[in-house]
Amino acid sequence: MDITINTPALFFPAISLIMLAYTNRFLGLANIIRNLHAAWKVSPDPIYVEQIRNLRRRLRLIRDMQTLGILSLILSVVCMFLLFRDHVQAANIVFGASLVMMLASLGISIWEIQLSGGALNVHLRDMEAGEKPRS
Repeated sequence: MDITINTPALFFPAISLIMLAYTNRFLGLANIIRNLHAAWKVSPDPIYVEQIRNLRRRLRLIRDMQTLGILSLILSVVCMFLLFRDHVQAANIVFGASLVMMLASLGISIWEIQLSGGALNVHLRDMEAGEKPRS
């Protein structure tokens, strides 16, 4: 299959939107970590240990998602350059690698979303444990 220079160019808006979503997740996580740090200083609660572990893992995943997304964008640009220079076979390989990078980035995103739900479950479990039965 031969691709044109427009094929990888179509990838740019999608990658930009995904990177924006990843950045928003990172900023939200950074805010949560700062708030948790402030709460920890006031009252070191054992439940924070589980949250810290979860947040550290999620932070690493978001970093990996962003890295793979950026690599996907870089490979799309390289693909466009190769097409411009009439190296179609190499461009096909590079574009395929770009698609694999984006697929990996999205897969990690699913994993991070699952961990995010797990973090909320820790809070819900804590609230349930502290719930007093009604008379």
